[in-house]
Amino acid sequence: MARLPRLVIPNQPHHLIQRGVDRQAIFRETEDYVNFLGRLRDASKQFKVAIHAYVLMSNHIHLLATPSDTEGLAKMMQWVGRFYVPYFNQKYERVGTLWQGRYRATVIDSERYFMLCSCYIDQNPVRAGIVATPGEYPWSSYLHHVGVKADPLVVDHALYWALGNTPFDREAAYRQMAEQALTSDQARQLADATNKGWALGSEKFKSNLEKQGNLRVRPARRGRPFKAQSDVADQPPGHK
Repeated sequence: MARLPRLVIPNQPHHLIQRGVDRQAIFRETEDYVNFLGRLRDASKQFKVAIHAYVLMSNHIHLLATPSDTEGLAKMMQWVGRFYVPYFNQKYERVGTLWQGRYRATVIDSERYFMLCSCYIDQNPVRAGIVATPGEYPWSSYLHHVGVKADPLVVDHALYWALGNTPFDREAAYRQMAEQALTSDQARQLADATNKGWALGSEKFKSNLEKQGNLRVRPARRGRPFKAQSDVADQPPGHK
């Protein structure tokens, strides 16, 4: 079955997941995390992708990122892999791919899901049982968001700035949100949408994306194949 074209909307946040092949480790030592973050920072600047939140787990990564064009996300991920994979293979005397296929991604409805997705990413080590609180994990954007240390990789989104009038207010507000665990339904929605490539947002948001990108952004209704807007426009008057 042919893969659906990946939906990328410029200037709209996207949630990305990239896994290690067969869920094997893609980071083993501190040096690996540092190397990857450096590559990602360089690539995000080169291809004009704003990284708002991230977490590097031992065998997968999450990113919340806004591209400035339709090609930036793919180019950024390819560029990082082009340098990080040879580094990892040479260091650990292995060959072959490091990634479990291409990365997964979904377009995020900012107003409804941006802050939820950011907290979902920063909470990942807690959900995995690695740490008790997100502040204990060094390889995520959480410490930046709560003002413990500035992270040169992170570009604050306008919705983060809207959390308060001062840095202290924003950091305190984010800390309060991140300390509240997502419901199982919220976590499932984020994971399912990203893994399947469906847009995450309101029905109006999805409809606007379908008009804008001329692509299906959600599962088709049973018995009714998806019709692109151009198909509808080409139908003769009176066609039902």
